[in-house]
Amino acid sequence: PMHELIRDITLCILFAWMLGLLSHSLRQPLILAYLIAGFVIGPFGFKWVHAEESIQLISELGLIFMLFMIGLEIDLKKIVRAGPVILFGAGGQLIGCCLLGLGLFALLGLPLGGGGFDAVYLCVACALSSTVIIVKVLYEKRELDTLPGRITLGILVLQDVFAILFLAVQPSLDNLQPSVVLLSIARVGVLVATAMLLSRYLLPWLFHRIARMPELVLLGALAWCFLIGEIAERLHLSREMGSLVAGVALSTFPYALDVTAKVTTLRDFFITLFFVGLGMTIPIPTWSVIGLALLIAVFTVASRLVTTFVPLYLMRQGLRASLLPAINLAQISEFSLVVIQTGIVAGHIRGETASALSFAFVLLAVLSTFAMVRSDAITRRAIPVLKRLGLRDLDQQAGGAGPDADSAAHGTSRRILILGFYRAASALLAEIERRNNSLLEQITVIDFNPEVFKKLANCGVHVIYGDISNVDTLLHAGAGKAEIIILSVPDALLKGATNAKLVRHVRSLNPSATVVATADVIADVTELYEAGASYVTVPRLTDADELFKVIEAADNSLLADKRAELDTLLAERREVLP
Repeated sequence: PMHELIRDITLCILFAWMLGLLSHSLRQPLILAYLIAGFVIGPFGFKWVHAEESIQLISELGLIFMLFMIGLEIDLKKIVRAGPVILFGAGGQLIGCCLLGLGLFALLGLPLGGGGFDAVYLCVACALSSTVIIVKVLYEKRELDTLPGRITLGILVLQDVFAILFLAVQPSLDNLQPSVVLLSIARVGVLVATAMLLSRYLLPWLFHRIARMPELVLLGALAWCFLIGEIAERLHLSREMGSLVAGVALSTFPYALDVTAKVTTLRDFFITLFFVGLGMTIPIPTWSVIGLALLIAVFTVASRLVTTFVPLYLMRQGLRASLLPAINLAQISEFSLVVIQTGIVAGHIRGETASALSFAFVLLAVLSTFAMVRSDAITRRAIPVLKRLGLRDLDQQAGGAGPDADSAAHGTSRRILILGFYRAASALLAEIERRNNSLLEQITVIDFNPEVFKKLANCGVHVIYGDISNVDTLLHAGAGKAEIIILSVPDALLKGATNAKLVRHVRSLNPSATVVATADVIADVTELYEAGASYVTVPRLTDADELFKVIEAADNSLLADKRAELDTLLAERREVLP
């Protein structure tokens, strides 16, 4: 009855909220809290929610909204623009993980055909990583815009595309003849074409008329989601697949951001219901389920290290930029739970297999959060071990790019040392190139970003691949002989060090050099001078001065002149980091 459904939803939200508060205080992913909430109130816990229909209805609605939002957040332009590093990295990870998974799970005796497809679903589920966990942790660590961060996000996007392709073929797994697969792909083609045509020619006209009415924008987005879901159902595809396509079609749309902002709250509500509903289906584990869950978890971590690290290393990304994405991606995706759920509905896999994957998801969500928070320390310990095993890093592949050899060859001493290379250093090099090009020959840059290493080397700037927080690296780079040492990377972006710590290191190696450091916070200025800095730059002060000049120009109707001046400056400027 309806009142029972409302009571069940009330219990779901109440327990999800209470355990969510606890999870937040313990700095754990909220998804874990939702799964545990479902288990506690479900048929295998206190049995407060036991209506099978309620659980299925709650889960399906949550799933439809979740896939709609995943679709909205897939940027097709980014996929098209993805560089070869991301394409080969994702290809190696997905293909490698699926092949290794199929081999392992088939060896364990899990069904690979004949009505049971446990091994197939598990290898696909293990190949996908959690967007929710990764983006949250990388955002908090300010690493979304770093090279390993961009590689990680690029691989995540291509994993989503892979999952979409699997969902397209999934309904016909038990009859995988070429004609059936082609028919499935043709149906998806019809669905995508219909959605794209409508979103290109009809939706802009409709949304333009209702853009100023928020409630109609929200209602329009929901109507669109369910319409494409219904078309998918008529084409013998799933409503979930339809909602995903509806989201992707809307993501190319001028109003996509507005729609996303308005649907997010509703999405969060239904995603909560989906994961609580999923938690209700997790039984009390048997020893065989726990054993399989541990095996899935170990396989996922090991396969990520092999299938992500190896392609990136072979593409000369260096040990650090190859290891970090492997650590970031070492968990199972919430999308994997979706894939497994569709397998249960289709009768393709056993409940025990689904339970084992759910437990592995929970285990890895906790462990990978800890590993990602400490990823920098993990890579610092791992890199010397990998070097001892014979793997070469970019500093060893550079072929005599050391400061002494290089300086001797050019007959000049590198008297200016730039420690760490980010946007301020990139702007400084462009400024030196514009004002005093001969000064470039006297500069050495130290950084561990492989892109920076290659671009600077191509520009003829002397660059050393290394970690500036390591005293041996500073010594090798000639910090003891440099006349001017510049630290332009703010503390928030430094890994394994702070500006104050670096100044102390530099001062211990070179008491007479001019050391220029950067302070994000005004309170840090005194600390940096006490550490031994000769001069401290405070970027916010120069930003404030520039903004004040903009206000003055606007007040005196001179903003157009100021903008023209800036446009001229930008037009003739070539920077390593755009």
